[in-house]
Amino acid sequence: MSEKEQESCLEEELETALEQEAAILEEEAETTASVEADMLKWRDTAMRTAAEYDNYRKRMAKDKEEILKYANQRLLEELLPVIDNFEMGMMAASADTSSMIYVGMSMVKKQLDEFLSGNGVTAVEPQVGDMFDVQTQDALDSEVSDLAPGTIIRVIRKGYTLKDRLIRPANVVVAKHEEIAEDQAEA
Repeated sequence: MSEKEQESCLEEELETALEQEAAILEEEAETTASVEADMLKWRDTAMRTAAEYDNYRKRMAKDKEEILKYANQRLLEELLPVIDNFEMGMMAASADTSSMIYVGMSMVKKQLDEFLSGNGVTAVEPQVGDMFDVQTQDALDSEVSDLAPGTIIRVIRKGYTLKDRLIRPANVVVAKHEEIAEDQAEA
C-alpha cells in the first residue's frame, strides 16, 4: 500500500472514529438532559411533599390545640341548667339573707363562679334597656313597648361563652312598636 492509500485509510478511520465519538457525545448529552429533567421533577415532588407535610403538621397542632381548648364544653353545657336551678333557689332563699341556708348557698355559688371562670366560662348577661345582639342572644318573644324596637325589656335566662365560643345564648324579650303588633295581628 502506498503512502497515499495509507493516509487515505487513516483519514477514513479517523473520520469514522470522530463520527462515533460525536454520536456517543450526543447520546450522553441526551441522557444527561433526561437525567437532569428527572432530577428536577423529583426535586419538585420532594419540595411539594415537604410543604404538604409541614401544612399537615401545622393543621394537626391547631386541631389538637382546639380540642384541648374546648374539651370540657359538653360537661359545661350539661352543668348550665343545674346552675340555672341553683340560682333560682338562691333567689327564693334571698328572702332571708341571714339564714344559714342562704349563707351556705352563697358560698357554693361563689365556688361555682370561680370554677366556671377558671375553665374559661363567662356569663352573657344582657341588661334591660340594651339593644338586642343577635351574636349572643336569642329573642324568645317581642312585646309592645314605648322603647325603641329591638331594645331588651326582659332577660329570661343568661347565656355563657367558653373562651371565645358561645355555648348558650342569653334568652330575652325585646320591644316592638304598637303598629308592628297591629300589623301582625291583622295578618
